[in-house]
Amino acid sequence: MRLVLAPMEGLADVHLRRLITAQGGFDWVVSEFLRVVDRLYPASVFYKLCPELLQQGRTESGVPVRVQLLGSDPEAMAANAVRAVELGSYGVDINFGCPSRTVNRRQGGAVMLKEPESLYRVVRAVREAVPGDVVVSAKMRLGYEDTSLMLDNAAAVEAAGATELTVHARTRLQGYAPPVHWEALGEIRRHIKIPLIANGDICSVADYHRCVQIAGTPDVMLGRGAVRWPFLAQQIRAGETAMPSWSGITPLLQRFWQEVNASHLHKDPVGRMKQWINYLRQSYPEAEALWCLVRAEKKVERLDALLLRNM
Repeated sequence: MRLVLAPMEGLADVHLRRLITAQGGFDWVVSEFLRVVDRLYPASVFYKLCPELLQQGRTESGVPVRVQLLGSDPEAMAANAVRAVELGSYGVDINFGCPSRTVNRRQGGAVMLKEPESLYRVVRAVREAVPGDVVVSAKMRLGYEDTSLMLDNAAAVEAAGATELTVHARTRLQGYAPPVHWEALGEIRRHIKIPLIANGDICSVADYHRCVQIAGTPDVMLGRGAVRWPFLAQQIRAGETAMPSWSGITPLLQRFWQEVNASHLHKDPVGRMKQWINYLRQSYPEAEALWCLVRAEKKVERLDALLLRNM
């Protein structure tokens, strides 16, 4: 069993990564993506994206962090992969799954799933550029509009030398809409020899076991399920199914608010705090009540007072 915290763009920033990994259970984390076009970024860009690089590439609780790169230019991707590793990244992850229209229009993310050869070229360039003992992983979806190239894409990633492959069990066309197709992951697993990491709608311990049974792999990447339920990875490891009480969540929210409010990384700390409360509504009725109080707030001082009175 290997449990990975997903690279959720605009959500799993350094503060959330720190708090969620501190609850235990994760083997490593993948950062939000760095959009690579045609140049090598300076170290400062990597440090802004992934501040954990300043502490040996680990979160405060010691969980390794892997930088994710997104782009279609093999040479630029390779150069930035080398820099990420030199700065302390726990391997390199390549994003072939982002469904964003803006990203796809610029030939990055899931649009590359239309052409398996493009995946091969990028993975191969990165694999050849970094030391042989460095993990090169990729994350993709089942396809762009359909699954017709699903096995070809997985095979291309493997043939190019990737160490492992994570697959979100939806197409780009689906976005995040149901259903999730774990059975397709089983087909991919039978088609490749490198380890497969399952991703998509694993939001409870029961979901984990169903996914393992259907996809046939014990390794999973947890995304929004871990945001809604920060103790999920540890509970999967321990085989516990009881949801921790709201009193176990409030200290995390309090610390998160302190961090984002003090951070230079966030222009809108109020929006960032409300974003997490909104996710927690799906697991805790107390979060629903808190959301009703804070959803209209836009000022730091007023939100601070509301949180102080209600948590």
